[in-house]
Amino acid sequence: MNQDSDNKIAGNTFFEFLTVTVRYRWFLIWFVLIITLAATAYALIAPKWYEATASVLPAEKTDLLSSISGLSNLAKGFSASRGLAALTGRNTETDKYVAILKSATITDDVIKKFDLRKEYDREDDYYDKVVKDWQSNCILEIQDEGNLTISVLDKSPQKASDIANYLVQRLNEVSTVLGVTNAKANREFVEKRYFQSVNDITNLENDMKLFQQKYGVIAVPEQLKATVESMSKIYVDYNQKEIKMNVMKQTYGNDHPLYINAKLEMDELKKKIDQLNSGTDSSQKEVNLLIPFKKAPQLGNDYLKIYRNLEIQYKILEFIQPLYEQAKIEEVRNTPSVLVLDNASPPDRKAKPKGTIYALVSFVSSLLVGYFLIFIKEMFLKLKTTDPERHKLIFSLLKSDLSKFRLLKR
Repeated sequence: MNQDSDNKIAGNTFFEFLTVTVRYRWFLIWFVLIITLAATAYALIAPKWYEATASVLPAEKTDLLSSISGLSNLAKGFSASRGLAALTGRNTETDKYVAILKSATITDDVIKKFDLRKEYDREDDYYDKVVKDWQSNCILEIQDEGNLTISVLDKSPQKASDIANYLVQRLNEVSTVLGVTNAKANREFVEKRYFQSVNDITNLENDMKLFQQKYGVIAVPEQLKATVESMSKIYVDYNQKEIKMNVMKQTYGNDHPLYINAKLEMDELKKKIDQLNSGTDSSQKEVNLLIPFKKAPQLGNDYLKIYRNLEIQYKILEFIQPLYEQAKIEEVRNTPSVLVLDNASPPDRKAKPKGTIYALVSFVSSLLVGYFLIFIKEMFLKLKTTDPERHKLIFSLLKSDLSKFRLLKR
């Protein structure tokens, strides 16, 4: 029963809509036709705007010292900007290009060079309105392939292409200047650290020379290395056998042959360690390779400190020197930082206003407005029949507001 009622109401509503449409068909036809033709005519006679597009890519920055310094490449590989790009999936270089093109420097330059204040009929308006017009006529898009497209709208096809190509030129100039400025700052920082490292090495080498002259000892790094390695191996062996001996003692007891043999080995190792520490070992008598720690602990310790600091500074210099050379090269390099994929050329067809879009939008909007006006009229006619008092009240209020508006206007 309810379904039949709903179907009946829906049917009545549809027939009522159809009846109203047929009754006001000529009004709808003329209303929609006039507005659609007017909008289409405006699109045809309005000033034509043409769109010129240029496309650019970031230039690859070749590492000239890649064969010299693997560490410098490693540092670049883990740079903050590259890490951010990996997380966001965006090329930060093209984002930087967008920021440059949107900057006040480039905006002012373009507006003055191409007299856009006059172009946009803003000679007597505020400057920020000119900037807004320019921003609406300059479209910057980062494509999925990683390139940046620069599209410019203008009433002249040639001027649109000239502005787009000029933007590419200024982008390259500003980006190069920023790169050189950054390279100079990097060079100054690395240079300061480089000379500091060189000075530290010179001082440490002098300390080493004075140390050798003072104590009459010529100790090369291999001596200390051999001493440390030899003693460390013996101590490791001693600790291992000590653990093994204790395990045998707990397992077999003090009288077991395995425990007795392990204890003899421990005694021999202890004897060897004592000889090395005192400098009485046969190897030390025949070849002066190992430094006895017990005889000159302070001497060996002082030498070790100097040698350690010197090795650290050598490693630092090994890392910094290629960076310093690279920073000097980057500072004087003046290669383009922007690769031009496509130069902008004067377009043949206008970009806006498009007659088909104006006709379609005006047709749909005028049809909706026409039906709105019709149903408003039908609603008031129905109200006049069903509730005359309310109809009279509404119209009296509307007339009163209209008269007040006329008085205020006068």
